[in-house]
Parts: sequence; C-alpha cells; structure tokens
Amino acid sequence: MKKILCIVLTAALLFSLAACAGKKEVKELTKITFALDWTQNTNHTGLYVAKEKGYFEDAGLDVEIVYVDGNSSTQLVASGWAPFGIEAQDTLAAAYTADEPLGITAIATILQHNTSGIISRKGDGVTSAKGLEGKRYSTWDSPIELAMLKTLVEKDGGNWDNVTLIPNTITDEPGALSANQTDAIWVFYGWGCINAAVQGFDYDWFFFKDIDSTFDYYTPLIIGNDAYMAANPQQTKDFLAAVKKGYEFAAKHPKEAAEILIASDTDGVLKGAETLVMQSQEWLSKEYISDADAWGYIDPQRWDAFYDWLNDTGLLGKELPHGTGYTNDYLS
Repeated sequence: MKKILCIVLTAALLFSLAACAGKKEVKELTKITFALDWTQNTNHTGLYVAKEKGYFEDAGLDVEIVYVDGNSSTQLVASGWAPFGIEAQDTLAAAYTADEPLGITAIATILQHNTSGIISRKGDGVTSAKGLEGKRYSTWDSPIELAMLKTLVEKDGGNWDNVTLIPNTITDEPGALSANQTDAIWVFYGWGCINAAVQGFDYDWFFFKDIDSTFDYYTPLIIGNDAYMAANPQQTKDFLAAVKKGYEFAAKHPKEAAEILIASDTDGVLKGAETLVMQSQEWLSKEYISDADAWGYIDPQRWDAFYDWLNDTGLLGKELPHGTGYTNDYLS
C-alpha cells in the first residue's frame, strides 16, 4: 500500500508540475505614457522597436507612445501627464530659466550629433551660412533660432541684415523650394534632405555643426519628469535600458526597424511615405550611436558649450550653470 501511495503521489506531483509549466507566468505591467515631439518619424523608431520586440514588457512596462497635437511635450512631461517624452536642448533652455523652472531633465540623447542645417535650391549659392545674404529664409521667429542663424552668418563672413525673413508655414520643403515660395529652410537631414532626394529634387545643404561646433548640441533628447524619476529610479533605468535596446536594434537592422515603424502607424501619417521611411532609417541607423561609446550618452562639454553660448547672448534673462538640465545617471 505504501508503494502504491508513493506512486500515486509522485504521479500527482508530476502532473501538477507539468500543468504549471504549461501556463505562462503573467507579469503585472506598469502603464506609462511617452509623449512624442512630433508625428511618427524615424527619430522615434527605437521606441516602437522596444514596444514591438517586447523590451518594454520585459522591463515590466506597458508603454503608450502618443503625440498630442498642439501640446508641447515639455509641458506634458513637466505636468506629470507623461513621465517621459522627447525634446531638444535648444528648446529646453527656457524651461530651466523660467521664473518657476520646470522639473524636467534630459536623460538620454536619441542622436549623437545635431543633424540639422539649411536646405536650398541647387545652384542658388546657399552652400554655407554666408550664402543666405540676399535670400529669403523661412523662420519660426524663435529668438534662439534667429540668434543662431545670425551668429552662423556672421561667423561665415556674411551680413545678417541682408537676410530676408519670412514666416515658416511649410510642410513640404522640396515643394516649397521648387515653387519658389522661399530660398532656405531649416530641416533635419535625415528627414528633410532624404525626402528631397526621394522626390528627385536637387538641393544644396550645409550642417550648422560644420560651421561652428558650438551648435553641435543635442536634438532630439529623451526627457523625464524629475519627481517621477526620483520616486521611481529603478523603473526609469529599466525604461531607458529598453529604449536603448530598441535603438541599438534599429542601428543594426534598419530595414526591419523601418518596417516596424510603418506597421505601428495607426493614424496614416506615414502612408505613401514608405520609401522615405526606409531611406531615412538607413541614414539614421549610423547616427543613433555614431562616434559615441554607447547610445544615449550626453557629453558634458558639448552640452555646456551650447548653454555657454546662450548665456553670452543674454536671451534667457538668467544664466544656465554648467550641468544644468541633463544627467547620464539613468543610462545602463
């Protein structure tokens, strides 16, 4: 009887273990919102890869990636509506010099270098900042934007007073240049110039950073809500590790990453732009990490150099001390 009882109990135990093994453990996920700076584009690909590949889920997170039209991601993160989002170093400056500074910090850079500059019609002579003399430049009328352009034109030997400023209401840069609506537009190479090439539009181009390394600042960046991160330091690190893994994948597998971005487009903003996304992703895959040791790292000297220049302009009304507004502490 003892032998029979032992066999029965052993069988029951094995059956129980087999049943447990057949059930996948359900992990409780923490829901958080991530605020985009613009509609879906290849700057955002690593986020969608992290979501699709399960990197967020592995970190215990259920991340909703959203773009709220008409709302600044800075304000959305500062208010706590979203714990994380995307911004740029130049536009963040105002958040740190306000009468009541916003509680947000840059915690990783998406691209290692500033890939923005000026696009113009081929042969118009706008191959450097000096070439803007006598031309129409489409501006957002931002004080920092205009101070940058003035500095660049004068550093290049030109006269800023000879540049004509017109409002920037452009959504299709190659189309606007082709129709002679403007002569020069500030764009990011990985989208604006790739788009021009896809459309077969001949253009001239220069990077801001090639004229003055001061303007090799960080754009775009991932920012976080200070109070949220202080209360959830490990979760912040886990979130950022998942994002890092997503961008590392996008750097190594641009075609598959682009396909993931296109498939994630539920609002139709990328419909008809599949070739642009593919070619943009191929170009940006080399920019996510570039010459840095690892994705996301913010170099203190480059960060401070741009804010030193801003301090010198006096545009902000108060100075930004070194180390203001960023940290590498949450990066793995």
